[in-house]
Amino acid sequence: MFKLFGKHQNTILKTIKHWLLENSRVLITASTSAGIVILLRSLGLLQTWEWALYDNFFRLRPTESFDSRIVIVGIDEADLQKYGHPINDQLLTELLYKLNSLQPRAIGLDIYRDLPQEPGYKNLVTALENIPNIIGIEKIGIDNNLGIKAPTILEQKQQVGFNNLIIDADGIIRRSFLYMFPENDKFLESFPLKLALIYLKAEGIEPEKANKSNDLQLGPAVFHRLKINDGAYIRADAGGYQFLVNPRKQDSFHIVTMNDLLSGNISPKLFKDKIIIIGYTAISVKDLHLNSYSTRLFSSPQKISGVELHASFLSHILSSALDGRANIKVLPEPLEWLLIIVFSGIGANLSWKLLLPKKSILITLFIGISITGISYVSFIYGGWWLPVIPTIFSLSGSAAMIMFHLAHLREEWQKSTEFLQSVINAIPDPIFVKDKYHRRIVLNEAYGKFIGCSIDKLLIKTDYELFPPNEANIFWQQDELVFQTSQEQENEEYFTDAQGITHIIATKRTLHQDAAGNLFLVGVIRDITERKKMEENLKEAAARLELDNAQLKQLGDSLYHQAHHDPLTGLPNRKQFYECLSQAIEWANLNEKMVGLLFLDLNGFKAVNDTLGHAIGDLLLTEVAQRLQGCLRGSDTVSRLGGDEFTVILPGIPGKLGASRVAEKIRHTINQPFKLEDNTLSVGTSIGVSLYPLDSEDIDQLINHADTGMYEDKKKYKK
Repeated sequence: MFKLFGKHQNTILKTIKHWLLENSRVLITASTSAGIVILLRSLGLLQTWEWALYDNFFRLRPTESFDSRIVIVGIDEADLQKYGHPINDQLLTELLYKLNSLQPRAIGLDIYRDLPQEPGYKNLVTALENIPNIIGIEKIGIDNNLGIKAPTILEQKQQVGFNNLIIDADGIIRRSFLYMFPENDKFLESFPLKLALIYLKAEGIEPEKANKSNDLQLGPAVFHRLKINDGAYIRADAGGYQFLVNPRKQDSFHIVTMNDLLSGNISPKLFKDKIIIIGYTAISVKDLHLNSYSTRLFSSPQKISGVELHASFLSHILSSALDGRANIKVLPEPLEWLLIIVFSGIGANLSWKLLLPKKSILITLFIGISITGISYVSFIYGGWWLPVIPTIFSLSGSAAMIMFHLAHLREEWQKSTEFLQSVINAIPDPIFVKDKYHRRIVLNEAYGKFIGCSIDKLLIKTDYELFPPNEANIFWQQDELVFQTSQEQENEEYFTDAQGITHIIATKRTLHQDAAGNLFLVGVIRDITERKKMEENLKEAAARLELDNAQLKQLGDSLYHQAHHDPLTGLPNRKQFYECLSQAIEWANLNEKMVGLLFLDLNGFKAVNDTLGHAIGDLLLTEVAQRLQGCLRGSDTVSRLGGDEFTVILPGIPGKLGASRVAEKIRHTINQPFKLEDNTLSVGTSIGVSLYPLDSEDIDQLINHADTGMYEDKKKYKK
């Protein structure tokens, strides 16, 4: 009995050994292809392609039903133009009371309110305190990013959800948070989950633990926590409790504008017992994002607002818990690897059995389409995200490797020169084949036409007999470089044909070996003469265009300076003065600083004009402008309004005392004698001072105050 068993064992081992030897090429190829694909996937090089196919599955799936449980109150561009931005607290309070009167099940406030937006802050706090089931938002600070707090009253009532988003490397949002764990003994709920739990509680559904992994279960739905290598993700940041989102299209929810709601143009039935989410939909707010439905093949991506994105997350949770809508599921990583290995074996085995490349390509293409179709059906009806791209890569990769091997085997049965000749004659570009002694052994017909000689004559002549010495030297050096390095080389050269016409050519040289081990250099020539001429023409046109642009810019700068500066003194003119003063006030508001304004008028200037002439008067004005600029800070602005009137803007002045000191400094500077040509003149100045915001917060009143002060000072001078 033991002998019989031993004989059978030997037979089995021999059969296995024979099978392994017979199929060694298939096994090696399949293992290599699968290993390469698994390595590429582990390095994340296939991740973007898998994401793109995954997004296409969403866009191609049948249109889903409208989710009437969620209503979005969108604050659009028309609302911002009418009510201003940001929406003030009084208006928001009115909106919340209006919504609460319509008896919704929950209200989600997807608007940051970490700081008061007067008027109406106290009324807003009262509304948040008295209206039940309002959920506010906060942004949790991660790494070096600062968070944004929710209103204190909502934090005290534990009616806050975080709205942090997870954006993949290609800028698309495919996953979201349920929870975050900023501390070991503390967890926070996301904004969509917070709203969903309020709605589901009324339906008798409470959160439960689904398994040993503590995955969240809501009714029949289990939300599996995302791992770092789930689906196409490779070493993803899976912090917190993340899940793969099953989004809806952008038009899957009722969206009403804030103005329509406040105007009473919406039926109250739309809001009763629903979840209302308030947020900005205006493009100018820049709260826009990309999800799996956003990208388009032939148009720009269609972004959706943050409030619509949270509505989609919320709809996913509700639909899974109440309607049995599928959550996105993935295979365990070892099972995905097994699929890659199996299909790699299928591709290699089919190509080996079929032998003919056309049949192999068609069958491989059919299997690839079938894999995609089965994956799509699994995605639509089961929510499965299967590894389509790696599977097709391993299938086609192993099939291609076998086809290349078979082609190599067939090539060994033919003579190298005959094979090369038959191939290169079908190529329109000039081609030459040389041996290691730089002798031409094969030329195609295009080469003979290009140089203008018959192939028979060309085969018996060397480069030095056909081309000028400098060209022949370059050809020999480039050929030798390929023989020495065995590396492909491509360079541009000059080529003179039999008629003496010189062309610019691009030559690509590669080294090949036949079955007997002989080395051959194959060169492919392309005439790029016309292309080079076009490139030179384009360079000249670009240079001319750049010169024209520079001249236009110089002219524009000159015109701008003339329009905003006094032609005599070079100081800012009246128009520029108003712009500078507005900017200084805006800066003061942002930094809680003051701005000083001085109005100056020269005393005795008219007498200078009348006695010495306007030329001396102009010199005096120019000298005054220079003295004013010389005695002030670099941040101060001196302007000439006209005649002998000047202004000085003093940003960041500490107070009236500081402005008075600057005025006295100017007065002392102007009081010094002026030496103009052969004349020594003495003029004084009258100065009026005003201070923003102490004297006025209105720019015109501020100017009038300084102007009045100047005239009061001038009265003292006349006395």
